[in-house]
Amino acid sequence: MTREDAGAILREMTHGESLLRHARTVELVMEAYAEKLGEDTDEWAITGLLHDADYEAYPDQHPNVIVNKLKELGEDRIAYAISAHYTKWNIPYTNRLDKALLACDELTGFIVACCQVRPDGIATLTSKSVIKKLKQKSFAAKVDREEIEQGIRLLEVDRKEHIDFIIATLRQHREELGI
Repeated sequence: MTREDAGAILREMTHGESLLRHARTVELVMEAYAEKLGEDTDEWAITGLLHDADYEAYPDQHPNVIVNKLKELGEDRIAYAISAHYTKWNIPYTNRLDKALLACDELTGFIVACCQVRPDGIATLTSKSVIKKLKQKSFAAKVDREEIEQGIRLLEVDRKEHIDFIIATLRQHREELGI
């Protein structure tokens, strides 16, 4: 599957600006992690791009619609990682792709939320500020903090370094993302 193919699948199922931006941010972070870890950048980026592709159109069936579509296309590793990107689904984490998606999904969304309440967005955002906001339960209340912590543990990364990495990756695309 090419990134163009993945983009077409995403646009077929997702129309909301916020969810499209979330898909793009997770795509960018997953691509950056793949590069850092010596993994397949296209595979990791596509996984990030498509992880919530069916959420808007099929919220009660998420992630089964996109997972089944990817399996039909022979993209089993991507499908599996997407099937596991929420710990409460009880899918075992078998490789770094699975673990990285879990570690990046919720936290990337949370970091974007942090940017939206700052006058200068991501320009001066620090991990210290993100960690402080994570402790504030009323801020971005729908973000599951335990999912963030589980992802960090599974990927075996330092929390601050992980947050710094995501911020640095998103900062490079600040204008495109509007953050």
